[in-house]
Amino acid sequence: MGIKRQKQAKKTISFYKYNFSFREPFQILFDGTFCQAALKNKIQIKEQMPKYLMGEVQLCTTNCALKELETLGKELYGAKIILQRFQVRRCPHFKDPVPASECLLSMLGQTNPHHYFVATQDHTLTAGLKKIPGVPLLYIILNTMVLDKPCQTSLDHVKAVQLGELVSPAQQQSICSLKEEQGISQKDGERRGKKRKRKRSNPNPLSCLKKRKGGPTPPKKTEQGEKRKRIRRKKRRTEGGDMSAPAVTNT
Repeated sequence: MGIKRQKQAKKTISFYKYNFSFREPFQILFDGTFCQAALKNKIQIKEQMPKYLMGEVQLCTTNCALKELETLGKELYGAKIILQRFQVRRCPHFKDPVPASECLLSMLGQTNPHHYFVATQDHTLTAGLKKIPGVPLLYIILNTMVLDKPCQTSLDHVKAVQLGELVSPAQQQSICSLKEEQGISQKDGERRGKKRKRKRSNPNPLSCLKKRKGGPTPPKKTEQGEKRKRIRRKKRRTEGGDMSAPAVTNT
C-alpha cells in the first residue's frame, strides 16, 4: 500500500507542476488540527514530509494559527510546540487575529499565486479550499499522510485552459515578465483603451502652394509620322456651263 500511495502522490504532484507551475521547495501551510493529528499518530512531519512529496519543502504557518492554539488551552499545547518550529508567514490579520481557517483562505486568495500546499484536518477549511483551483491538500488518515487528488475545480480550470478559454498561471507570469522587459505597465494598457483627443494638425504643405495662372492651352502637336490632311475643293458645272459652288473632298 505504501508503494501505491507513493505513486499516486507522484502523479498528483506532476499534475500541479505542469498545470499550475509548482516548484521546489514546496511551501506547505499548516494549521493546528494537522499538527494535533500528527502528534497523536506519532508522525514526524519534518522527516516524513520531504520523503512523501519527493522533494524539498518549507513548513509554514501564520500568526493567526498560533494565536488560535493559544486560546484553546493546554489540550493543544503539544500541537502549539510543533507549529512554533515552522516559518511564520505574514498575514493581513497581524493586529486583529482571525480563525486559522479564515486566515489560510485569505493567504491563498482566488488563484493561490504563491503555490501553497495546505495541511489541515478541518473539514470546513477543506470545503473552502476545493473551490480554489490549484491547491494541493494534505491530511492524515490511518496513521499516514495523504495528498488528496486534484479537486473538480482544478480539473475544470485545466480543461478551460486547454480549450483556450482561460490563461494559465504560467502564461500570465510570462506575459507580465515580457511587459516589464518592454517597459509596458498596466497604466499604459488602460490608456490604450481610452479614446484619445485628436490634436490639431498642420495644413497639408501641398495645399499651400500658389496656383498657376490659367492660360490658353497650346495646340496639340501631330505625331512625326502622321501627315497633315489636305482639303481640295472641286467646282461642279451646271447644265448651262456655269460653275457652281465648290464641293469639299478630303484626300
